[in-house]
Amino acid sequence: MESLKEKFARIALPQADKVKELAREHGDKVLGEVTIGNVLSGMKGVVSLLTVTSKLDPEEGIRFRGYSIPELHKNLPKLHPEGEPLPEGLFYLMLMGELPDKAQVDMVSRELNMRSQVPKHVFDVIDAMPLTAKPMTIFSAAIIAMATESRFQKAYREGIGKKDIWEPAFEDVMNLVARLPRIASYIYRRLYHQNMQIEADHYLDWAGNFAHMMGYDNEEVKRLFRMYLYIHADHEGGNVSAHTTHLVGSALSNPYYAFGAAMAGLAGPLHGLANQEVIRWLQKMIEEIGYVCDSKERIREYVVKTIESGRVVPGYGHAVLRKTDPRFLVQREFALKYLPNNPLIQAVGCLYEVVPEVLKTYQKIKNPWPNVDAHSGALLLAYGIKEYDFYTVLFGVSRALGVLSQLVWDRVFGLPIERPSSQTLEWFLEQAEKK
Repeated sequence: MESLKEKFARIALPQADKVKELAREHGDKVLGEVTIGNVLSGMKGVVSLLTVTSKLDPEEGIRFRGYSIPELHKNLPKLHPEGEPLPEGLFYLMLMGELPDKAQVDMVSRELNMRSQVPKHVFDVIDAMPLTAKPMTIFSAAIIAMATESRFQKAYREGIGKKDIWEPAFEDVMNLVARLPRIASYIYRRLYHQNMQIEADHYLDWAGNFAHMMGYDNEEVKRLFRMYLYIHADHEGGNVSAHTTHLVGSALSNPYYAFGAAMAGLAGPLHGLANQEVIRWLQKMIEEIGYVCDSKERIREYVVKTIESGRVVPGYGHAVLRKTDPRFLVQREFALKYLPNNPLIQAVGCLYEVVPEVLKTYQKIKNPWPNVDAHSGALLLAYGIKEYDFYTVLFGVSRALGVLSQLVWDRVFGLPIERPSSQTLEWFLEQAEKK
């Protein structure tokens, strides 16, 4: 039977020739014009990255290899027919560019299971960190510590050719994805459960085993993890964690270094901390006005107060989307299926009825609709996962599926080191004065 790596090589290597031909035959083609505004707004909207795993559609939301979230929810293999897609299936899709069947997803699960043994020194690094350290600090350190196991780094030092360097990158990526749930759950149990660790259950799927090792054997929580880990897996190439993985990897740093750097970016309040901010904002609202669904008028007043104080409403708005985030809708469907009477879930629903209408009254707000973060924290909290600071680690485990798939493709394509030019403030002022 063809292995995952052999199949990837058969699919991927011919596409590397297409990239070389594009550069050779069409390298002079102009794609657009960069303005001073583009530069000073963080290069927003400027096409400057090649990403095959996903693309953000303003009207349809994120598309993984061309498939929308609703299409994936219907077509990706599931453990149970009425359940949620297995994240391993999405990982396969992003690697191979084709929808897997259940047998192929099972093959990925088995391979990740076989690679999941974490070196002891990584746990030593985790145990050396103070209990006051943030989970993302420990998570990033543990990922970097695994670089001692990098096949990519070893192969490069031994003089591997550029056309073959994707192979050790593939090995590192598979090992890293396989080990992340064990590392993350170890951190969780150490920080929040007196270091009472739970061994892996190798009969479980990747996400189900993650929930089990964290201490949640409720079948609904396992289903929540399957959904959570697949909908957060990728968000095209320009977000901080994806771009950082690509950037650091372009220097031929090994995948552990690249992903460790990406997690440092994900820990920023403008990126991966958003779902924590939603829960804190929601709970503060409940403290001030009581049960949210008792009065829509009080919700309106609180939202206006938030905006007028110069803050944003956490979980609402998106830089690209111009409709309700499909990832929010998938979570909403899950919540109504399993937790329709939970007060926190009901509060999220009442906010959805009120907040967009308030935000529409502000001209500067282009997208008044909820994004993925508007619901994810409430779902986790509803199942007793109340440690907000850990939510970003869950996000990071999921995001590995997309950014590390793309990192392997970066090496297949032989993409060079990323090195944009920069200019001084004086230069920009001079350009602004020119007619």
